[in-house]
Amino acid sequence: MSQFKTIRKYYSFFRFKRDFEQYSLRKVRSYEIIIHWLHKVLSRSQFLILSGILVGLGAGMAGVVLKVLVHYIHYFITHKVHFSTQIIFYVVFPFLGIVLTTMLVIWGFKGQSRKGIGLILYEIAQNSSLIPPVKMYSQIMQSAITVGLGGSAGLESPIAVTGAAIGSNYARNYHLGYKERTLLLAAGATSGIAAAFNAPIAGVMFAFEILLTGVVFSDFIPLILAAVCGSLLSKIILQEEVLFHFETRQAFNYHNVPYYVGLGLLCALYARYFIVISQRIEHFIKGLQWSALQKAILGGLIVSVLCVLMPPLFGEGYASVKLLAGGHSDEIIQNSFFRYIPAQSWILLLFTGCICLLKVFATAFTIHSGGNGGNFAPSLFAGGFLGYFFALLCTHLGFTDVPFTNLIIVGMAGVMSGVLYAPLTAIFLIAESSSGYDLFIPLMIVSTTSFLLAKWFSPISPELKHLADTGKIFTKAHDKNILSVLKLEELVEKDFQRISSDETLRQLIELVKEGHRNIIGVVGPDDRLDGIITLDDIRQIMFNPSLYDTITIRQLMKPPLAVIDLHDNVADVINKFDAVHTWNLPVTDSGRLVGFVSKSGILNQYRLLLQEYS
Repeated sequence: MSQFKTIRKYYSFFRFKRDFEQYSLRKVRSYEIIIHWLHKVLSRSQFLILSGILVGLGAGMAGVVLKVLVHYIHYFITHKVHFSTQIIFYVVFPFLGIVLTTMLVIWGFKGQSRKGIGLILYEIAQNSSLIPPVKMYSQIMQSAITVGLGGSAGLESPIAVTGAAIGSNYARNYHLGYKERTLLLAAGATSGIAAAFNAPIAGVMFAFEILLTGVVFSDFIPLILAAVCGSLLSKIILQEEVLFHFETRQAFNYHNVPYYVGLGLLCALYARYFIVISQRIEHFIKGLQWSALQKAILGGLIVSVLCVLMPPLFGEGYASVKLLAGGHSDEIIQNSFFRYIPAQSWILLLFTGCICLLKVFATAFTIHSGGNGGNFAPSLFAGGFLGYFFALLCTHLGFTDVPFTNLIIVGMAGVMSGVLYAPLTAIFLIAESSSGYDLFIPLMIVSTTSFLLAKWFSPISPELKHLADTGKIFTKAHDKNILSVLKLEELVEKDFQRISSDETLRQLIELVKEGHRNIIGVVGPDDRLDGIITLDDIRQIMFNPSLYDTITIRQLMKPPLAVIDLHDNVADVINKFDAVHTWNLPVTDSGRLVGFVSKSGILNQYRLLLQEYS
């Protein structure tokens, strides 16, 4: 019997292969035939587990390749080149990186410059989790040029976008539904983050806290497997100096809790400073009436100058944070103009303080002037330097036994939590990267303090607030999330009856005889909306022929209780329906009547989406 089943499976596979090759609209590789067949014979959960592994391996490898490439470019500049030559590199390379990235976007990717975590969230909410295939490689190319040549940004956001694009396009290729597509999209991003830091738990937390906000699903295993695959690839391929890893730290001492509370407050204030300055620089650059290339030249010049003055601002900056955590702060000074000032502790305090203040300028100009990168690494870098600055300041104030290394490590989690609004991701990322699970208490103190104060300033991450306010991404308001998916253009009933305001009741009666709706639009010149007429309005006179030629439409029509603009979002439309207590409203585009929308039609589509999305 078992032998017969085996023969049937083989026969099923070869028959599927024959049909697929004969009827497929495009040629495919052999492994795609196998995966299509597995999709056919495996259960949904089994295929999702297999898909999580495959997507995790692909996204993890993409993250590993990008990290290796950028690391060795930085290593060559900072370790193999003399300081005097480094200055030339700091002048030329960041400028060149931002300009070349902008040129690549303009001419190589036809101006498709959307990037960052907001891109993923937008595609989940507005495009059924379908990410353009070009994002599977464009983000790697752009961020490798930007950050590899010294742009002061992070690789993690491009890695997450790349992984999400791999997961989304894998799901599209094998005809999976929205829920499965969203899950594999998140799995790809999870694997990318796990590979970047060799931190699988942090990758999963990143998916839950940031990507899957407002998305209801119950499949967790593919996410976990993708994170494991990404982390394993990172552990196997990446060398220790490439990994974001800290060996040295001090054991947690409850007597140091006041230090962590103070650092938490400082991280919260700094995170707010980071966000506000970044937004103002973004608005400044967007407000310039310049071409994209001119903005890139401006941003490149500013970043190059900052890197010359403060070399740790060059690139991601993780190597500098490792030096601080390892107690080698003097090596950072030696790679800057501060080397010519007699070594004193206040010089180091001034140097690290200036780096904290200037990091946001370097990052914002890198990202918003045309480079590609994210705030993931900059927030960790700034948090490490802020923790060192705080520890050094405490020693200057006369405090003893200050836990320098711990404050550096915990400070990274604090600033990241306040900038990205992701306290759990920050906590587990630092705990995994430092093997510092005994630091959970200070990590929780600093991260939650920073996060809560950031939420007090703005309930939603300012980086995503505009998208959330316009209903373009999901939030924790699940009902509003589903409404935001509905497109008003698709709900407008354009098969409606209209009549001119100059016509008489006779023409209206003839229209009613032919129609099937109880509402008629009254239009003027150029189909501009003048009013509406319902059957209830004419019921008492419609059977009196003596009035047919004496009463005009202008006498019968009435203004609508509300008017919907074709570009309104559906949540606002529902609010208008609730305000006027009616079931049908006219829809206009620049004053021209284009149709009607019914509340019952919206609610019916809402019900169908609720079944699909939950």
